[in-house]
Amino acid sequence: MVGRSGAKSARTRALYGGTLFASCGVHGEDVMAHARLEYLGGMRGRSLPFDSTQREDHYVLLRDSSWADYERLLEKRGESAVPRITYLDGLIELMSPSQSHESIKSTIGRLVDVFCLERGIEVSPYGSWTLKNEKKARGAEPDECYVFGDVRNPLVPDLAIEVEWTSGRIDKLAVYKNLGVRELWYWREGRIDPYELRRGRYVLMEKSKALPGIDLVQLAKFIERPPPTTKTMRAYRAALRRKRRP
Repeated sequence: MVGRSGAKSARTRALYGGTLFASCGVHGEDVMAHARLEYLGGMRGRSLPFDSTQREDHYVLLRDSSWADYERLLEKRGESAVPRITYLDGLIELMSPSQSHESIKSTIGRLVDVFCLERGIEVSPYGSWTLKNEKKARGAEPDECYVFGDVRNPLVPDLAIEVEWTSGRIDKLAVYKNLGVRELWYWREGRIDPYELRRGRYVLMEKSKALPGIDLVQLAKFIERPPPTTKTMRAYRAALRRKRRP
């Protein structure tokens, strides 16, 4: 955390003028002159944009941020994949995922695709779809998200998936509950926990309702397999077919 405003401004220019906000195309002091920055998640002065060798997610929190600040960061970042930007009641999180984070989320996504193909479920993946609700002061970009059925121009995904690789980040349950995502999967330390949105809050479930019949314990075990991912996908497909045999 940065102390006095003068030191904060100097450190912002020194550390982040060409690194943290480089992926957004804007300097930190131009985004919000009065934001309080917390340096978290093993930043250690390194850049926020994706680094294929990093083992931790890199992120910072910007407090006392307006919705206009959030929208401006999204605009400056453009179509770039990083940083991923989350907004919750005046708090902005900028996150650059680690190689491990990206591998886990991508493997989950590919295995969900396999499950849907094997079970004949119509699904459309929407990746890190930017979900926003200005009235609720919420904005998020999931690791993966899906819409089930034959739906054109959906307003919100049926299922969002979040990988928690580095602790201490923004509370995603508090974000998604006001975005109307009816089910959220949280991967933490080798486990996938499904949450269902009920009466404005998320409730932890034993099984997924968005994808009935999927075994999340089994799915999590396949995620732990070493690359290549295509080999894992074939093995998971074979396991699903064995399970369906009479």
